Amino acid sequence: MITWSSLSRDEKKKALARPAMANSQQLKQTVSDIIAKVEAEGDSAVLDFTRKFDCSDLRSLVLSQENIDLLAAKVTPEVASAIDTAFDNIKRFHEAQQPEDIALTTTKGVECELRFTPLDAVGLYIPGGSAPLPSTVLMLGVPALVAGCENKLLCTPPNQSQLIAPEIAYAARKCGIENVFLCGGAQAIAAMALGTQSIPQVDKIFGPGNSFVTEAKQQVSQRADGAAIDMPAGPSEVLVLADKYADAEFVAADLLSQAEHGPDSQAILVSNDSALIEATKAAVERQLANLSRAEIARPAMENARYILADSIDEAIKVSNTYAPEHLIVQIEDARSYLPKIKYAGSIFLGPWSPESAGDYASGTNHVLPTYGYSKNYSSLGLLDFMRRYTIQELSQEGMRNLGPAIMALASAEGLDAHEQAVVLRMNKLQNGSAR
Repeated sequence: MITWSSLSRDEKKKALARPAMANSQQLKQTVSDIIAKVEAEGDSAVLDFTRKFDCSDLRSLVLSQENIDLLAAKVTPEVASAIDTAFDNIKRFHEAQQPEDIALTTTKGVECELRFTPLDAVGLYIPGGSAPLPSTVLMLGVPALVAGCENKLLCTPPNQSQLIAPEIAYAARKCGIENVFLCGGAQAIAAMALGTQSIPQVDKIFGPGNSFVTEAKQQVSQRADGAAIDMPAGPSEVLVLADKYADAEFVAADLLSQAEHGPDSQAILVSNDSALIEATKAAVERQLANLSRAEIARPAMENARYILADSIDEAIKVSNTYAPEHLIVQIEDARSYLPKIKYAGSIFLGPWSPESAGDYASGTNHVLPTYGYSKNYSSLGLLDFMRRYTIQELSQEGMRNLGPAIMALASAEGLDAHEQAVVLRMNKLQNGSAR
C-alpha cells in the first residue's frame, strides 16, 4: 500500500509510471522493413509474412463471402443474441452522435457553412491471439456503418484452417463488412495504408494491436501517401476510485478484468480507506486463483498499485494526474463527483457499472486513449469516421462589406497576391463592370 501524502514529487511520479512501451530502434527498423517489402511486392509480401507468423498453408488473402456466411452460421444462438444486443446498443449510442451541418451569415452578404461527410474507405484491424474479439469488430464496424463509410474492409490474422473465428464473421456481417482479408501485424497495416493487388488502400486505419501494429500505424500515418490513424495506443489500463462503502469483491474483479488483457496491463486502486484496500488485495488473490487467464493476469497484478489517499478529493487528483483509459468510480454518490474528474477515456459510475459493460454491450465505444493520452485524445466516436469541411460564399454586397478588412490584413502580412485578389474585385465593383 502506498500512502500518497507521504510521497515526494518524484516518488508520486514513479508510483504512477506506466509500463515502458516497446520503442526500440530494432522494432522501428523491423516495421520499416516490413512496410517497404509490402510496398514493393504487394500481396506476395503480405502472404509471405502471414505464412510465416499465422498460417503456413495460406493460399489467399481474401476471405470469400461464402466462407463469411458459413462461419457466421456456426455461431451459437446464445452468442449471436449477445452480439445482436451489443450491436443494437452501440448503434443506438452512435446514431445519437450524428452531427448537424451549420449555415449562417457572418457579415451581410457573407454566407459560411460547416458540413460533415463520411470517410470513403476505412480499414478496421482486429487482432488475433488467444481469443476472438467480436466486440472490437462492433466497436469499429458500427460507427463506420452509422457514419455511412462506403468502403469498409477488415484485416485479421487467419487461424491454421485459413479461416477466422465464427464470432468475428458474424459481427462483421452485422456491420455490413463484406471485404475481409486474412492478414495481421505490421504487414496488414502496411497493406491497408498503401494498397496491394487484393487489399484496397484506405483513408484511415482503426483498431488495437501489439507493438508491431502500433509502430506500423505510427509510421504509415507520417507518410504523405499513407493513411490517418485513430489514436496512439499503449497497454490497457484501469484506475478504480473507491471509498469505504465499495464492495471489495467488485473492486478486485474490476482490477482483474483489466489485468487479464496482458502482463503489461496496469491496474490501480486509489482509496481513502485502508481497510478497503486490504480487503481488495485479499479478494484479488482469491479470484485470481480461479481465472483461466491467471498466468497473464498475475504478472500484471504484481505491478498493480494500491494507493491510500487522505480524502476522495485527493484520490480524484491522483486519477486526474494519471489520466486513465478506464476510470471506475465506486464511491458513494459517485455522479456528484463527475465535475471534478477531468481526464479519463471512459468513466464507469457506481457499483453496478463494471468495465466489462463498456467493453462489450452498454453502447459506448471501448476504443479509448491509453498511456495518459486521455488528456488530449477522446474515446472513439462517430466523428472519427467522418470529416468536416467549410464553405463560404460572398455576394457583391459581401465583398463590399468584407473587402476592406481582407485587404488590410493581407497588407499587414505582406501577402500582395492575397490583397490583389480582393483589390481586383473591389475595382470592378466600384467601376460598375461587375456581373
